[in-house]
Amino acid sequence: MTATPSDKSLQTLACAVGERLLARGQCIATAESCTGGLIVKLLTDIAGSSAWFERGLVTYSNDAKHELLGVPAETLQRAGAVSAETVQEMVQGLLKAAPVQWAVAVSGIAGPGGGSADKPVGTVWIGWGGTDAAVSVSRFLFDGDRDAVRRLSAEAALRGLEGLLQAGQ
Repeated sequence: MTATPSDKSLQTLACAVGERLLARGQCIATAESCTGGLIVKLLTDIAGSSAWFERGLVTYSNDAKHELLGVPAETLQRAGAVSAETVQEMVQGLLKAAPVQWAVAVSGIAGPGGGSADKPVGTVWIGWGGTDAAVSVSRFLFDGDRDAVRRLSAEAALRGLEGLLQAGQ
């Protein structure tokens, strides 16, 4: 079982992402579903984040994913909100809609209900992409209660972003 990240570790990770974005003179936007704005909170808790954070959308419903991010209704119907396809299209839609170089999107099942045999509670898809970097997506299966799943999702999203920024992509 993976330990739930502490407030301090999440803050440290968010600061590292912000420092990398600032050093590059680049900005990020987020599209969140199951994390409900936690990633935005972590990033905007940092003084001066307006220099590199542009916007965050909480697209909790399928309608919001479709209307605000352009995720096709057909994708949502066929693959579901918690899928590689949907998260990839969330990232692509955000990159088109926002004047940013980077985007991260999260969709998952935080629980305690809502899971299925194919997508149990704790299933989370995260996507990352940039204007000059292809969209990549990863599936996670996190243990724990609703808060733990949300915190682990935010941590994974920020770690992935930090990795992309560190790699110089």
